Amino acid sequence: MRLILASASPRRRDLLGQIGVVPDAVDPADIDETPRKGELPAVYAARVSAEKGVAVAVRHPGALILSGDTVVAVGRRILPKTESEGEARTCLTLLSGRRHQVLSAITLINGEGRAWHRLSTNIVIFKRLEPAEIDAYIASDEWRGKAGGYAIQGRAAGLIRTIQGSHSAIMGLPLYETRTLLKAAGYPID
Repeated sequence: MRLILASASPRRRDLLGQIGVVPDAVDPADIDETPRKGELPAVYAARVSAEKGVAVAVRHPGALILSGDTVVAVGRRILPKTESEGEARTCLTLLSGRRHQVLSAITLINGEGRAWHRLSTNIVIFKRLEPAEIDAYIASDEWRGKAGGYAIQGRAAGLIRTIQGSHSAIMGLPLYETRTLLKAAGYPID
């Protein structure tokens, strides 16, 4: 049974390795990830994860396809995957001292086209960030391409007061849910 990871994220590949899973191939989906008008964060994460899986499944008939999407949200507001220092600074300022959600959706599509979906909802609370702490984090460049402008597996871990939920999901792949889906689909794990 071939497993295709529909993600360019080296983090997701590393996380899979933590549960002893090595995908046979990595084939990132190239889809439009623009949120729809009024789309709620959980709906957005699930939709994007599913669309990534479908886009890659057509290129690998008969294979298991694992896709995912991670969203950082403050209330109903979906924060971007930051591409500029200004975006990252805006996100970190908004998150400073606040509670926010990290939603990590996964989709598994089997060789017959049947899809399973899971959503891991997690809470993260940053300490109140001093301007110098934001400046230092921006200077680290860790924020590039990261949802909400931070990576919990890096320097930002020292700025986070509390997490409720799955650490791996906040990093980008909920391992419990992933392992459960793979086992249910008959993928040899353990």
